Amino acid sequence: MQCSVFIAATIDGFIARLNHDIDFLPEGDVEEHGFTEFYASVDALVMGRLSYEKVLSFGEWHYGSKPIIVLSSRDIPMPSASEARVERLSGSPREIVQALSSRGWNHLYIDGGVTITRFLEAGLIQRMIITRVPVLIGTGIPLFGALPRDIQLSHVATRSYKSGLVQSEYTVTDGASG
Repeated sequence: MQCSVFIAATIDGFIARLNHDIDFLPEGDVEEHGFTEFYASVDALVMGRLSYEKVLSFGEWHYGSKPIIVLSSRDIPMPSASEARVERLSGSPREIVQALSSRGWNHLYIDGGVTITRFLEAGLIQRMIITRVPVLIGTGIPLFGALPRDIQLSHVATRSYKSGLVQSEYTVTDGASG
């Protein structure tokens, strides 16, 4: 099973403000930066409860009928969009990957700071695409939490965009056993 990350962060490494707001992300007609192709390549998106609750606050459902797996031990609210396919699961990252692999799925999109960190700790992330937003916000929710060891990455490519976004792609060169 391949597990990949595709996420935006500020130059100072935050994915959201402390109140979970992401108002620093570019709005409007931002150039295509590979998300559409990436999203089409995944079987499902796996995110934590807090990320999911933020998604619900947007009002509009942006995920179509792609399965969304929300990691939580508590019940979660369901979106109003009729095409939404949302499921709650709990367990370790390895248990989650095993359960989803048994469905015949091959590629998971892992999203949310805590969830990404937990999957990295478990050695389950193989690819990361990180887009830097040209802003400093000073404090917020970090992209990565504390890790028990160094995780070695191999640089694949870096692309820059007219909007000022800079995107780097990496493969995880150690600990990947998913």
